[in-house]
Amino acid sequence: MSTEQGPVCLVADMSGLHKWVFLVLSATQFILGMLGNGFIVLVNGSSWFKNKTISLSDFIIANLALSRIVLLWILLVDGVLIVFSSKVHDEGIIMQIIDIFWTFTNHLSIWLATCLSVLYCLKIASFSHPTFLWLKWRVSRMVVQMILGALVLSCASALSLIHEFKMYSILGGIDGTGNVTEHFRKKRNEYKLIHVLGTLWNLPPLIVSLASYFLLILSLGRHTQRMEQSGTSSRDPSTEAHKRAIKIILSFLLLFLLYFLAFLITSSSYFIPGTEMVKIIGELITMFYPASHSFILILGNSKLKHTFVGMLRCESGHLKPGSKGPVSL
Repeated sequence: MSTEQGPVCLVADMSGLHKWVFLVLSATQFILGMLGNGFIVLVNGSSWFKNKTISLSDFIIANLALSRIVLLWILLVDGVLIVFSSKVHDEGIIMQIIDIFWTFTNHLSIWLATCLSVLYCLKIASFSHPTFLWLKWRVSRMVVQMILGALVLSCASALSLIHEFKMYSILGGIDGTGNVTEHFRKKRNEYKLIHVLGTLWNLPPLIVSLASYFLLILSLGRHTQRMEQSGTSSRDPSTEAHKRAIKIILSFLLLFLLYFLAFLITSSSYFIPGTEMVKIIGELITMFYPASHSFILILGNSKLKHTFVGMLRCESGHLKPGSKGPVSL
């Protein structure tokens, strides 16, 4: 992505070794990400087609995986252009198209993961506060509204780039004439700073996910304390559901924080010359997030995990294709 809006903009002076290492790592993450996310879409999509119905959590996970497949393709194309045609990558309509598609799919992917965190929190956590009970009672409707709102916000953020591209083109044209006043230099720097601060749009979903995580932790603590007081085993279904949801949300938060930090560093490097290696690392980290989180979702969902393990056993000849197992969470 260009540094105007996407994760990174590299210059053409990378060494040959750096280029090939970057390409190999990018291709590896792309393949793993496509396998993980493709598996999720295939399993949930075929189940939806077969049963004519789908749970809200499976629907969110399937669309999350689908958005990340698109995101991985965008990042791969971006990386190839960086290595083989940096001038085409950094200038003109190609850069603008990549930025628009990346902005839409990136925001949509982050908000879908946030919707999943909220869904797990409201369905699993247990509190007696009236506000929480009101939200819990309307969880399905509220999460659907969040998904629709995420779609609208993602479209709006992508469309807003069109005006910004026009403004950048005007500033670039003035710069090309050599007749640049102090006023236009200030305006150009302000424009660059706006794009760096644009990363703050990722803070709302991060805060919502953090709130969901801490509520689940608090609920698990209270539930465990009640189990100990009543002498019941702490490995009851509710406790296991708490722990499974916490692991999924925590993994998303850790990967998202790493992704957010990488994006912030690469965007800030726009002001610092000679930081090609930092930008390469940032590009790789941005691909690591959508690629790796898919496998955490598979391991955290009983239906996906069972299907995945069954497929591996079938491949090794230990399980027949028609075997059945437990249903999903």
